[in-house]
Amino acid sequence: MAHDVKYHVHLSQEMLEDARVAILPGDPGRVEKTAQFLDPDARFLASNREFTSWLATLDGRKVLVCSTGIGGPSVSICVEELAALGVTCFIRIGTTGAIQADIDLPCVIVTTGAVRLDGASTHYAPIEYPAVADLELTNALVAAVKELGLNHRVGITAACDTFYPGQERYDTFSGYVPRRFQGSLDEWQHLKVLNYEMESATLFVIASVFGLKAAMVASAIVSRARAETPDDAVLVEAELNLARVVKRALQIHIAQPS
Repeated sequence: MAHDVKYHVHLSQEMLEDARVAILPGDPGRVEKTAQFLDPDARFLASNREFTSWLATLDGRKVLVCSTGIGGPSVSICVEELAALGVTCFIRIGTTGAIQADIDLPCVIVTTGAVRLDGASTHYAPIEYPAVADLELTNALVAAVKELGLNHRVGITAACDTFYPGQERYDTFSGYVPRRFQGSLDEWQHLKVLNYEMESATLFVIASVFGLKAAMVASAIVSRARAETPDDAVLVEAELNLARVVKRALQIHIAQPS
C-alpha cells in the first residue's frame, strides 16, 4: 500500500511522489547539499540510521537523494526498500581512492564495472555473475563529465567490503594484511583497475538481478600511488564536481525518450 513505510529508510510511495530515480551518496551529510544543488526548494523526508533522504525536483521530475552508509550490506537494504517503493534507476555518488599513478586529483571516475571483492552481492548472484553498470545511465554520466570539461576516467572499480585490509592498507592497528590481499593493490594496478570503493559491486549486481538500472560516479580524493589517506584539501571541489555531473547526467537522462 502507498502509505506503508519501509522499515529502514522510513519512506513510503506517497512520500516519494512517484520518484523513479534515486541518487545514492554514502555519507548522510552529503544528501542535503546534493538535493539542494539539484533544486533549491528540495525538502527533507526522513532520517533513520544511515538512511537520510531528501526529495528534489529536476526538469519536472521528482528525484530522491538517499544516503546508504558505508558498504554493501546497507546498500542492499536501501536498494531493496526503494525498489519496492517504485524506484527503478539508481546512481551512486561518492569519494574514492585512485590507484593508477597517472590519475591526477581531483578526478571524476565513471565506473563501467566492478571487481566483486564484497560479500553482499554473493547473496544475490554467484561470483561468476558480472557486476556491470547500466549502459544508458553510464553514457549519460560520461556525456555530462565531458560536457563539463572535468578531468575524468572511465573504467573498472574494485569494490571491497573493508577500507583497510581489503584495500591492502598497512597503516592500521595491527599493521597486518591477510595473505589473500597481500600484493593485491599491485595486481589491480596491473589489471588497469582505476580505484577502490565499497559499494558499486553490490549495487550493480542487485540492480541487474532485479531488472533495474544502476550507475556510479565518484570523485578521487586520494591517489594510493602517492599517499594512504584522503586529501581533505580536494574534498570540497570533489563534492561539487559530483553534484554538477549527476545533475547534468540526470537532465540528459530525463530528456531521452522513454
